Parts: sequence; C-alpha cells; structure tokens
Amino acid sequence: MKNPNTVVSTALASILAMSALGMASGAEAAEKNDMEKCYGVAKAGKNDCKTLSNACAGHAMTDNQKDAFIALPAGTCERISGGSLQAPAGM
Repeated sequence: MKNPNTVVSTALASILAMSALGMASGAEAAEKNDMEKCYGVAKAGKNDCKTLSNACAGHAMTDNQKDAFIALPAGTCERISGGSLQAPAGM
C-alpha cells in the first residue's frame, strides 16, 4: 500500500472492528502488549486519549496532531507515514 491514507484507513477500520467485538477501549488496549500508541496519525477528533492541548479523548484539533495518539496493533505504527511510537517532548 503506497497511499498513506489507505494505511491509516485500514488501521482505523481494524480498531473499529475490535471495538465491535468487545475489546477494551483504545486507551486501555494501548497498555496491552499487542497494542501500541501511535502518535501523529489520528484524524481530528479521533484521538484515543488526552494531548498536550486538551484533556479528553476525541478532541484533537487537527489531522496528524503530533501529540495525539491512537492505539494500533503492534508493528503497525512504524509502517504509517508520519507515525511515531514516541510522544513529543513535554508530554
């Protein structure tokens, strides 16, 4: 998949499917070994937890906000353009 939007859409669809099956929420799932926090790839309003600029999930102001994360299956984040496993400094 060469289109980063396709990769992000596929990752988000996977998360939604897991939620539908009764899996833990994204923030809780990120604490498990099979999930990881991926910073800088969430769509506006679709982040899983607080950021430097707000205290609630779902309140990222812009697409790809560097301090907003979503929980993804381990190994997925590093395959997404712009994704980072590290929080920006100050978080």
